[in-house]
Amino acid sequence: MLIRWKIVAALVLLLSGTAFAAEEPGISATEIKIGGVFPFSGPASSIGLVGRGVMAYIQSVNDRGGINGRKINYIAYDDAYSPPKAVEHVRKLVESDEVSFMFGQLGTPGISATAKYLRSKGVPSIAIVSGSSKFTDVASYPLTTTGLVSYDTEGKIYAKYLTRALPNGKYAILYQNDDLGKDYVNAFKAFLGKDFDRKVVTASYEVTEPTVDSQVVNLKSSGADALVIAGTPKFAAQAIRQASVIGWKATVIINFPSSSVGGTLAPAGLDKSVGVIVGTTNKDVLDSAWKDDLGMQAFRVFFDKYLPGADITNGSYLTGYQQGILLEQILRQCGNDLSRKNILAQAKNLKDFVVPTALPGIKVNTTDTENMIWTQMRLQRWSGTSWQAFGDVLDARSE
Repeated sequence: MLIRWKIVAALVLLLSGTAFAAEEPGISATEIKIGGVFPFSGPASSIGLVGRGVMAYIQSVNDRGGINGRKINYIAYDDAYSPPKAVEHVRKLVESDEVSFMFGQLGTPGISATAKYLRSKGVPSIAIVSGSSKFTDVASYPLTTTGLVSYDTEGKIYAKYLTRALPNGKYAILYQNDDLGKDYVNAFKAFLGKDFDRKVVTASYEVTEPTVDSQVVNLKSSGADALVIAGTPKFAAQAIRQASVIGWKATVIINFPSSSVGGTLAPAGLDKSVGVIVGTTNKDVLDSAWKDDLGMQAFRVFFDKYLPGADITNGSYLTGYQQGILLEQILRQCGNDLSRKNILAQAKNLKDFVVPTALPGIKVNTTDTENMIWTQMRLQRWSGTSWQAFGDVLDARSE
């Protein structure tokens, strides 16, 4: 009788597991189907390489046997940084590919265009690669977690630094004319208050423009002592190069999405980029200080195997690698409960999680009311051969 009861119980568990899998889109006994959208082409193609990094890391997970016996089927499409294409691809991922959830979607315009649809379908969107401050509003985006320090926080960190380094200076901001760029401008407004109009001059650009050379020339004529570039790598590279060409000896700060050596500084000219400052969460693969660091050694081994021939100095790959580590952690925390509800719950339940390639002191913590995966940064300056970190780790809650 006892043996018979055990057999019956096992059958019930097996059948209930099968029924569970059938009820959950994208989940089977052997597979987890996840969607992503990236600008693999178009004006932001350099940061689209984040997607290549994510895909490579997922391949490494699958080569290790997957997670709890399931392989990850990651379906990623190219939206070329075009919101209409993002909408088309996200609908396909949800309605045709039937993914369980979205992970790592990149690009503020595309994420903005698809967020309402994903919420209406009850599809979580985890670790989006956008720092737009609006996405940190949990009430408005309850199914979302963010994968970058918010642009608002980052902008306030830069404003605070400049007011200390150049207290009597004038600051120029070149910004992309969308949510990404405007968040940095608004952060400076919030930090400087009534002094903003007196201390800051701005110029915007559209992602469809061929160059930003004229904007940089106009900003130099304002007499500004610092140039803050809030955009994507192609335009940041142009701005750094043009500032050097016209002899503008300003303190140059670029935003984290444009911090890649291979994607921004090399096209601008490594020599022309000396002195450029950026906030980051990551160790620098070019910095000899991390030569014996276990986390960076593991990244180099991974890179050689899964991204052969790619440019390891392009920080977008490292961002994608870190995204993959976070995805693996979230799925492992889920155990066998891969309902959308639990996937979202675990994405908001990361406790002092340390990504091995993150700078010392930087940890990941998320909660039901705090959906930002990264809330800390440290400033670093380009020496000509590597990034040199300086100052303390800065937190989102204490700019």
